[in-house]
Amino acid sequence: MLANLWRGLLAGADYRRVLRLLTNKPKLDVVFITNVRDEAERQRFFSSDADRGRHASGPRMHLKGIAAAVRGINATADEMYTREGRKKAKAIFVEATQWAQDQGAKVVLLAASTKRLFGRDGAELKALFPNIVFTIGDNGTASLLCQDIDRALSHADLIQQGEGEHRLPRILVIGPYGLLGDVVTRHLLNQGHHVVGFGANVALLHAYSSETGLPISEDLQTAGEFDLVVACTHSQEAKLSQQSIESLRRTNRRLLVVDVAEPANLDAQTLALCAQHVVRQDAGNGYSSSLRYVLGAWSWRKLHLARGTVFGCFAEAMALYHAIYRQHDHLALKRNWFDINPFNITLVNEAFKYLEIGLPRPHCFGQVVSSFDLQMRLSDKAKDTPVAPSDRPAVTALIAA
Repeated sequence: MLANLWRGLLAGADYRRVLRLLTNKPKLDVVFITNVRDEAERQRFFSSDADRGRHASGPRMHLKGIAAAVRGINATADEMYTREGRKKAKAIFVEATQWAQDQGAKVVLLAASTKRLFGRDGAELKALFPNIVFTIGDNGTASLLCQDIDRALSHADLIQQGEGEHRLPRILVIGPYGLLGDVVTRHLLNQGHHVVGFGANVALLHAYSSETGLPISEDLQTAGEFDLVVACTHSQEAKLSQQSIESLRRTNRRLLVVDVAEPANLDAQTLALCAQHVVRQDAGNGYSSSLRYVLGAWSWRKLHLARGTVFGCFAEAMALYHAIYRQHDHLALKRNWFDINPFNITLVNEAFKYLEIGLPRPHCFGQVVSSFDLQMRLSDKAKDTPVAPSDRPAVTALIAA
């Protein structure tokens, strides 16, 4: 009921769309198509009797004249892992893309678990809609994520002057063989950091280690002590637990966790159990003071974001619209945006500059990270009692990647 009320108010409050129609502009320039994460999120964005085969409007936003909107498909990530669920999700995605095209959209994002619905290059989807630019948004996310990591290392005073390995932070990357994990790992290795990889897929982990020379661990309990963990996957087998946090953090030190995974790798319930031992930060998001959500806080808070903040993949999709259809960058038009590489990242970063997209203040589940101090003191140890998840506000998984 509340979802339908919110959606109705959303349509009525979007005065910028009215102005666009009066000036013969399309209703939308960019559409982000995404699944819902789980049943709790389904209830937030769909009514209880909503058809499981439908798609519906989500939050709308405007950035420097670019009109964008979320289009949610009524399927959870778990449902999409089955053969039948994947088949149904593909059909709904195609219908949602047709809807986006009818609205005038020129760029469509495959968000969350839809990224690989149509294979590694999206050839089938591109053939169906040759006039739309499709992206998975990971070049923008990767760029912002690397910036997040560099800033977190600096804020936590983990970048020290001098020589010798003992002065280098020890960093664990969870899922280094994935799209984002690979970019992050190479970024950190190029900076000379001491990096170790861990992942649930042992075969991929060893293959990646052979290719890059990256030291790896197959068990979080025996991986050793670290200063920073970068979580690039939400795989159940690779999630941080209260026990692994204890094993990974240094004695009398908190563990810094930069978490780009959606749903979160270090989830709110686990964080509540070991909050005294962790400083956690969401990562991979972008910020622009020019970004406006229709219905303001009611919309950005539904995504557990802050004012002016947008997911990195959303930011990339809007940046591509600017580069291709405003700056007429034919090179960007011809690129494969299902691929992450330094050249694509550079093109996105150039568009970010015009749109004034940078990093938001560090947040953790929608709350500002107040301190990056990792040193535990006597007063901290005295309060070192696990807090039951029920004693903390519940945090619902996000709708977008």
